[in-house]
Amino acid sequence: MRAAIDVFEDALTRIRDYGKSADVPEEVVESLMHPHFMLKATLPVRMDDGSTRYFAGYRCRYNNTLGPTKGGIRFHPDVNVAEIQALALWMTIKCAVVGLPYGGGKGGVVVDPKVLSPMELERLSRAYMRAMADVIGPHTDIPAPDVYTNARIMGWMMDEYEAIKRTKSPAVITGKPVRLGGSLGRDDATGRGAALCVAELAKKRQFDPGKTTVAVQGFGNGGYHVARLLQESGYRIVAISDSKGGIYSPDGFDVASIFEGKQQTRRVRAVYCDQSICEIIDHDVISNEELLALDVDILIPAALEGVITKRNAPAVRAPYIIEVANGPITSNADSILEENGTVIVPDVLANAGGVSVSYFEWVQNLQGYQWTLSEVHSRLQQIMCTAFGEIWDYSAERNVSLRSAAYALAIRRIGEAVQAHGTRDYFGN
Repeated sequence: MRAAIDVFEDALTRIRDYGKSADVPEEVVESLMHPHFMLKATLPVRMDDGSTRYFAGYRCRYNNTLGPTKGGIRFHPDVNVAEIQALALWMTIKCAVVGLPYGGGKGGVVVDPKVLSPMELERLSRAYMRAMADVIGPHTDIPAPDVYTNARIMGWMMDEYEAIKRTKSPAVITGKPVRLGGSLGRDDATGRGAALCVAELAKKRQFDPGKTTVAVQGFGNGGYHVARLLQESGYRIVAISDSKGGIYSPDGFDVASIFEGKQQTRRVRAVYCDQSICEIIDHDVISNEELLALDVDILIPAALEGVITKRNAPAVRAPYIIEVANGPITSNADSILEENGTVIVPDVLANAGGVSVSYFEWVQNLQGYQWTLSEVHSRLQQIMCTAFGEIWDYSAERNVSLRSAAYALAIRRIGEAVQAHGTRDYFGN
């Protein structure tokens, strides 16, 4: 269950709190309290039955101090202004955490894409781009996939943008199909980045993957790939869920089989598949709330924001949490988990693999040159491991949480760019 909170106000609370310890001028923190640009558009779409429906679409360019804004587009019934602004703010921090020359942006449409036909989905995607074409661009604001959007939708949007601008512009959007200018390695980048964080955490805490249990809430792109990669590394994936509920088995699951089953049935089922033959294995059916309270070593919330709150945080028993979703833990739940000794690898680091490989795709598009898969994986590993090390060391030196360390480092980097233009101290003197 998602928290009934103002997610943007909750995001600003962290900027206020962590900004105090970042040792930057007050105006740097103040600049991060306000989105630079927020657009709402009405998207008319011709439906298959001949009627016209109208959908609300949003795009936020939150902060471009470090470069053009970057951020996904989500199609979801719960999209709203506060959520889009919060996501854009988190992307601003995330890009600064891993050292990308980007600011933060985000977009979304209020829609349940599951009830649209493929042609209606294409019309909606193109309508969104027609509404936003004047506020995005390869050197202004670069969208990407997010919740319930994918490479095909990005390809439609790029095609529409190019038709409007009358020029080829693959760098305008990332997460595209490879044959349309997408990058190798983009499909599993978010999950791979999170798995790299788990590998670094294992080195620091010296735990054995073979004896480590993992629960994954959310089985979309990020959740599936992090579960798959961790299982390949020897971790035991004992619980998996999607929006409809979850499954649990202390013996663990074969992630690839469950993924294959979901493609066929659109739900998570406890199956083991041998080629085309799948059989149900022993398991318990659990709710998403029950999954969060399981006695496992690593909990990975990989669905939506606000799933761990002040109300249910005391029930969380996992000593390690890897935030693959954006903002899955509210600010007032952080203190409860920290008091319980929970180590949280924050979303602004743990899920930064996606935007990192999106950056690689953008660079390749601008250069007109494609990197190999091994190059992408090597560069992603370098970015993620370097950022993890910096945050871990900052956290240890100052005895603060990993989230506090990540925000402090990010705000400092943004602050250095702000100070390069001059602050009150400079102009006042």
